[in-house]
Amino acid sequence: MGTYRILPAVAAAVVMFVVGGCGGGGEEAGVPTADGGTGVSASPSGGDDVAAYVQARREYVKCLRENGIDAPDPDAEGDIDFGGGDIVRTLKKDPKFLAATQKCGKDLPAVPESIEKGNQPSLSAEQIEVERRYAACMQKNGAADFPDPGPDGLGQGEWDQTSAGAKRATRVCGPIIGVPATPSPGKG
Repeated sequence: MGTYRILPAVAAAVVMFVVGGCGGGGEEAGVPTADGGTGVSASPSGGDDVAAYVQARREYVKCLRENGIDAPDPDAEGDIDFGGGDIVRTLKKDPKFLAATQKCGKDLPAVPESIEKGNQPSLSAEQIEVERRYAACMQKNGAADFPDPGPDGLGQGEWDQTSAGAKRATRVCGPIIGVPATPSPGKG
């Protein structure tokens, strides 16, 4: 069986659904790179959370390699570019890949907020105003803990989406952001 390269989204999706363990063992050594180095570099985003995330992604790649998957080194922000192509459908069914992600994916941390925000597009002044109006509406209509958007218009925290007030506020305020108050029945 040959080696595979896959889309990062497919790898992330598979990892999210699979549970297992390939102990990182707390090793501090980086994943070997093609030039024989360890691939350890500082993150351009800065912060200890980013450095820890990148190191965890290096350990993940090391584990994948130890389990027979040809995985490339993560970049300075922890992204792993597995490539693409028609191989994706085949890879989802590959027992070798599934076993490796099950063993290795257990301890993958969430993407740090600084990286996540860096991947989001900038909002226009008009879009930021819409987000502010939406937050104010949500807070007035039952979701008092709905976070105010930051200066960039992006969300600033978590809120309880399960309460009756939150559900009511979502229905009332949805049209502000383009979500119909009464969605049409789905097709299918």
